[in-house]
Amino acid sequence: MKKIVKHIDSGLSSYEDVWSLQKSLKEKKIKGDEYDYIITVEHLPVYTLGRSGNRDHLLIDSRSSQELGVSYIETDRGGDITFHGPGQLVVYPILDLSKYYKDVHRFLRDLEEVVIVTLSRFGISGNREEKFTGVWVDDKKICAIGINVSRWITMHGLALNVNTDLSYFKNIIPCGIFHKDVTSMKEILGRDQNMKEVMMTMMNSFEEVFECEIVE
Repeated sequence: MKKIVKHIDSGLSSYEDVWSLQKSLKEKKIKGDEYDYIITVEHLPVYTLGRSGNRDHLLIDSRSSQELGVSYIETDRGGDITFHGPGQLVVYPILDLSKYYKDVHRFLRDLEEVVIVTLSRFGISGNREEKFTGVWVDDKKICAIGINVSRWITMHGLALNVNTDLSYFKNIIPCGIFHKDVTSMKEILGRDQNMKEVMMTMMNSFEEVFECEIVE
């Protein structure tokens, strides 16, 4: 019997609102909710810093960030600093890993696999980097991953650059990696991508990798 995962599409939403939604869904699961969840969203422009991140990797001050219309939030996911904004597909699985496997490292690799499979369906060859979490095309990062797992319930997830304005990344050291650049599907394919199509392809890939059924 396949595991059922309920899909919530939050459209264009603030980071704070969706973070609050994640926490409420996690609490529901701790209290015995049988369903897992997957949230898709495009965030309003925001720089987020993970638990192990370095504040110095934000290269502009708060006033400059505000002038650009970008907020700054320190969050409880793993990883360093990254950017979220329109044109980027962010996916937050709220899963009880005890129903899948109790292996956080494997969970990270499976999230990478979901992205690699998704990209392949658009003719893009994504790959892993041995020392870094995430997905890369050649030597440029196209997808950042940062998670939080407690009581085997997952929060946070992945951010795939689809039509993302990459200029925002110039104000940070993305994921704390000094010597590598970022890219997007738009940059690679030379044209805007249909966000709905990418999202649905991602959901299909997630079903395959995690052997589950996603329902609206």
